[in-house]
Amino acid sequence: MNADGSEARRRVAMNMRRLRKVHGWSQEELAAQCGLHRTFVSSTERGERNISVDNIDRMAQALNVDVVELLRPDSALGED
Repeated sequence: MNADGSEARRRVAMNMRRLRKVHGWSQEELAAQCGLHRTFVSSTERGERNISVDNIDRMAQALNVDVVELLRPDSALGED
């Protein structure tokens, strides 16, 4: 992982977007489910935001997955 954490942010962003689409939700709907603002979800999905553990947990709960799913590397997903 890079010292700046960008790899972890990229993983969270990619997994969040993938899981949001599985639910058929817009960024606005995911934000409502998490109790967060849409611009927060958007910047997180772009990997621009250093998201807290608490907010990762909120997103995981809304997406009905364990927090580990949001940090899983690409190769563990079986998708490219």
